[in-house]
Amino acid sequence: MTQIELWDVLDENRNPTGRLHRRGDPLPEGDYHLTVHIWMQRADGKFLLTKRSPNKTFPLMWETTAGSAIAGDDSLTAALREVNEETGLVLKPENGRLMMTCKASDHFADIWYFQQEFSLEDVKLLEGETCDARAVTKEEILELDRQGVLVPFVYLHELMDMV
Repeated sequence: MTQIELWDVLDENRNPTGRLHRRGDPLPEGDYHLTVHIWMQRADGKFLLTKRSPNKTFPLMWETTAGSAIAGDDSLTAALREVNEETGLVLKPENGRLMMTCKASDHFADIWYFQQEFSLEDVKLLEGETCDARAVTKEEILELDRQGVLVPFVYLHELMDMV
């Protein structure tokens, strides 16, 4: 049985409206929801990327962990939950830093940066979501972007300059 996912609806200034929205239904114009992107970097300078499953949008492209906040989640809670759901990894909240927020046509994307050790052997791919994982340098991320095999992130170059 598929579980219904509900989002908190935000206004154009990111204020909660008190309304909920069901994932999959069109979001009315002027309504927004919260998403999170989580970039994890370990001490050797490598970042975790996962490859999207072939059934998803941007099929078989590399990405960082990302997802929508569910109703009741704050940004950090959503980031921790998404990483655990999609990779099996447990992030320590104190290792994270909110780097920036981007506003899109129907959502706010909070961009998180975590400095935390991870091992590819510990990554558990989520069927239907991801099909591979790799650890890459900042330069390799930028090269994957240049080649068009990284999900496009409008803030990528700005973030890579910051970390």
